[in-house]
Amino acid sequence: FLVEQNANLALKTADRGYVLETGRIIMQGKAEEMLKNEDIQKAYLGI
Repeated sequence: FLVEQNANLALKTADRGYVLETGRIIMQGKAEEMLKNEDIQKAYLGI
């Protein structure tokens, strides 16, 4: 397991990713797919 505030680093390191919001998983998937997701890019990756 890896817990990291830097979402970009975490998704480049891990095989899978999970997005937590108020203690609940709101998104999950393969890290490479999450890196390409426009919603994740805007909200968590600053792209």
